[in-house]
Amino acid sequence: MNAETGETSPLMAALALYSWERDDAAARARKQLGVNELDAKALAYVSINPGVRPSELATHLGVTSAGITTLVERLVRRGIMRREPDENDRRVNHIHLAIDLEKEPWSQLAHFQNTFRNIIEQLDPKVEEDFAAFMRHATLAAKEQVARVDRAAVTGVPAA
Repeated sequence: MNAETGETSPLMAALALYSWERDDAAARARKQLGVNELDAKALAYVSINPGVRPSELATHLGVTSAGITTLVERLVRRGIMRREPDENDRRVNHIHLAIDLEKEPWSQLAHFQNTFRNIIEQLDPKVEEDFAAFMRHATLAAKEQVARVDRAAVTGVPAA
């Protein structure tokens, strides 16, 4: 048994360690930058969807329109995001980042992930491909089993 994770499987222990350390690194970065987890998710989404409408961001994050208004306003006041009016409809705003997530101090949000990516790039491509295929298969199988249990809880029909 692994003392750090309590897992008996070395692979499960390694995955748990990765997950915990990634979450811990992200939490430290968010704390240093003064943003919460939802803010960080919004920054990541806007970075790959510049000009997103607030309604789209709200849907992605699973928050209400009032919640997204508050979030965007807070980040605009801090100079992290900016709103740009729609050229054709003045009632509509588009949200953009006012910071560069690739530069300090914002790059801290992805530092752990980028470091891990650099290490993975050193693997033999076949080893990486095989491990990735295994992880996809195992993840999807576990996700499907959880969905069966969730459906059983709703319908009262036992999961197969």
